[in-house]
Amino acid sequence: MEAIGHDLRQMQRTPLHAEHVEALRRIGREVVFAQGEIVAETSHPMDRFIYVEDGEIEVLHPYSRDRVMEATIGPTQFAGEIAFLGGGAHQLPLRAMRPTRAITVERREMLRLMSEIPELSDIVITVFAARRRLLLESRATGLTLIGPDRDAGIRRIEEFAERNHVPVRVFDLDCPGAHAVAEECGIAPGAPAVIFGQSNVIEAPTPQKVAQRLGLDLRAEPGEVFDVIIVGGGPAGVASGVYAGAEGLRALVVEDMAIGGQAGTSSRIENYMGFPTGISGADLVWRGEVQAMKFGTSFAMPRRVIRLARREDGLFCVTLDCMNEICARALVVATGVQYRRLAIPGFEEFLGHGLYHAATELEARRCRNSEAIVVGGGNSAGQAAMFLSRSASHVHLLVRGDSLASSMSDYLSSRLAAHPGITIHYNTTLSALHGEGALAAAEIATATGETRRISTCGVFVMVGAAPNCEWLSGLVELDAAGYILTGAAVGRDRSFETSHPGIFAVGDIRAGSVKRVASAVGEGSVVISEVWRYLAEGASARARS
Repeated sequence: MEAIGHDLRQMQRTPLHAEHVEALRRIGREVVFAQGEIVAETSHPMDRFIYVEDGEIEVLHPYSRDRVMEATIGPTQFAGEIAFLGGGAHQLPLRAMRPTRAITVERREMLRLMSEIPELSDIVITVFAARRRLLLESRATGLTLIGPDRDAGIRRIEEFAERNHVPVRVFDLDCPGAHAVAEECGIAPGAPAVIFGQSNVIEAPTPQKVAQRLGLDLRAEPGEVFDVIIVGGGPAGVASGVYAGAEGLRALVVEDMAIGGQAGTSSRIENYMGFPTGISGADLVWRGEVQAMKFGTSFAMPRRVIRLARREDGLFCVTLDCMNEICARALVVATGVQYRRLAIPGFEEFLGHGLYHAATELEARRCRNSEAIVVGGGNSAGQAAMFLSRSASHVHLLVRGDSLASSMSDYLSSRLAAHPGITIHYNTTLSALHGEGALAAAEIATATGETRRISTCGVFVMVGAAPNCEWLSGLVELDAAGYILTGAAVGRDRSFETSHPGIFAVGDIRAGSVKRVASAVGEGSVVISEVWRYLAEGASARARS
């Protein structure tokens, strides 16, 4: 299956061409680092591109300051990883091993140069993505979580990091590794903690606070006006971000939890063109995020839009959950759908404690060698069952109807039926959940009223999609089910424009859309041409007045 980048340990290194180095020299400046000098510190922003001409730079452990990687950065190589594109923070310190001469280029200037020289961009992004993959696989990072097994808040931070491809080290509260980290950082052992950098404990940690340290949160100048704000970071929203940036629009994508949206919870997508061996939903959309950042699109997460207003001057202003207000000349709604809460005993109590709406590596680890239950008859449920079968002792797939033919792709339903570790229960629903503090068992019921109790620590619910557009403040027309009406249905010439000029809707949130990843990507790409025309018409009207 495809990954987010190449394996750095097996890559054949491609140095920058001579003309690339000369281009760096024209817009950058020469810097000399003394032996032992810290080149970059954990949590400091990646605000410059560093190309080594002579000397050597090593990567350090964030706490002990010992060298953490065998490889170093030498002549004709450059420092950094994929967080550079969005101005994120350094995860690990860098230190000059001997006197080192380098060319440094400010980040914005480097992004501009990469947009002008695609061959340079290809080399840099390929190496950056491979380095992020290495950091993820080796868990070499300055971000450490202690105690997600005991603390729900730290579990949410773990989920945020895992789903956003943020390297993180995780230790159960009472394991020897947790005590060793506590000693290294000079903090009291035996208490949940989030640490980023040497002895830098984040007080009252939340995903938002961690995102701020990582440089993932909103960075906008006071009074800054975007050309377009894209609400939702699923396939449709990220595709809009890619095309908006490529067309030169100042764009911002706002996502409330993780880039990828509902598609990001899919462990494997095999019917998306161009990936014959399959790719996870999170990895697919992460690649799109990298493309969008390359073109200058900004991302803010985890931030939820709670209100929308139209000002007298025509700007659309969204209020975020932190009460900051951001304005733009146009708005794309790509919030998708969210799974409904099932009206069964124990649902709210166990949500996040054995009951999940995602089936990724994180959730699979929590139900290893246990029986798992997946609820749903669509492709997401089928892929979850296949994925969980690799680690669970057995998987039970609950399907309300008597067939999968109308809701699931044939290749997937055939695999499920043939798998010895998966049982499909037709005409069956989830009726109750049981446990003390954490899920221990689930009760299922057939259409004839028969019930059965299954011991499990993992139930995955992937049914009951509901539109997510309460924050639109009544500015656009919805259909009877709460989906946004667009195009001819509201008298518009533009296919994705809503009843309110300047507000566009794409993906699963749009009434009549095909609920597939490829369709969402297509709509997110095409809508930007409509946004462009809307902005051009507005500019022309202002010029005439």
